[in-house]
Amino acid sequence: MRELRALVVDDSSLNRRTIAAILGEIPGVSSVDVASDGADALRVVEARPPDFITLDLEMPRLDGFEFLQLLMDRHPVPVVVVSGLSGKENVFRALELGAIDFLEKPHGSDAPLESLRRQLIEKVQVVQQLSPLALSRTTRGGLALDADVRAPKSSAREPSVLKRVPSKVIVIGASTGGPKALVTLFRHLHGDVDAALVIAQHMPPRFTRTFAARLDRTGVAQVSEAKQYERLARGHAYVCPGGRCIEVVPSDRGPAIRVVAPDPGTHYIPSVDQLFTSAARVLGDRAIAVVLTGMGDDGAQGVRDISKRGGSVLVEAPHTAVVSGMPLAAQRSGVQHHSLGIWALGDMLAELARPNRT
Repeated sequence: MRELRALVVDDSSLNRRTIAAILGEIPGVSSVDVASDGADALRVVEARPPDFITLDLEMPRLDGFEFLQLLMDRHPVPVVVVSGLSGKENVFRALELGAIDFLEKPHGSDAPLESLRRQLIEKVQVVQQLSPLALSRTTRGGLALDADVRAPKSSAREPSVLKRVPSKVIVIGASTGGPKALVTLFRHLHGDVDAALVIAQHMPPRFTRTFAARLDRTGVAQVSEAKQYERLARGHAYVCPGGRCIEVVPSDRGPAIRVVAPDPGTHYIPSVDQLFTSAARVLGDRAIAVVLTGMGDDGAQGVRDISKRGGSVLVEAPHTAVVSGMPLAAQRSGVQHHSLGIWALGDMLAELARPNRT
């Protein structure tokens, strides 16, 4: 893996020292610069461009949002946002502006430094595996979250008494880069898709409800954080709560969802494999699996199970994935699949789940 130069941008001297010290101990990080606000950070970038940046958003003079806009116009660099719980909405705004990922500031009774160290190690590994082509498209706004989204139309929202059991269920797995990829995918969905969607996006607890609300703004599907034993409805999408896992289960009125605690030793939370395998078991050939950007191999076993039961498998083409690990692992599983750029996946889903398709 290549050696990385890091830049820590934070107006708190304690946070700067702490993050810089941890980064300096991580293998693969060759040097760490610091900056106290966005204006200071721009000067550092001009003089000694880093390979990635950790960024606080609330700063004096030039805040994180203004800095991101200027940075992505002048010197696109991978940016990881450092956010507290109160800044959930700000995290997704920063992703719109080009940040690739975020980490949560430790809180409560957690061991703060150890939690922060684990997250920073993970983000360094993500940066080392970024796809240069996908990163260029992302930082230059090609996958902006709320850019050019359709406004919700009241006619697209069915009253609850008219909810229909979907003919297909689309199960989606994503990790790093997933929030942008999902919004792009939803923007290209068709309003008449005869399907429900269930999403396992690797994301910390307490952030998924805010993400579901922002995804809902695309207007194509009604999106919410998943609730226990909620029945799946056509035109609805369900985001697994952070820190939990989600499964498709049978009910007397069609497929439903179950939200469960992760099994001990579960490496990826929520588990895409767990979602896909449950969908294969309950739905058979009515399941459509979609593997999006992310690091690791979560979903690779699940697509085998979907394929064995006659379901369809779609994989984001590695060249459009911010991190190509999960798509490549799905492709290497050997199952028959469609590999398409993120912009084309919506059209393929419309074809596979169009009303009255035989």
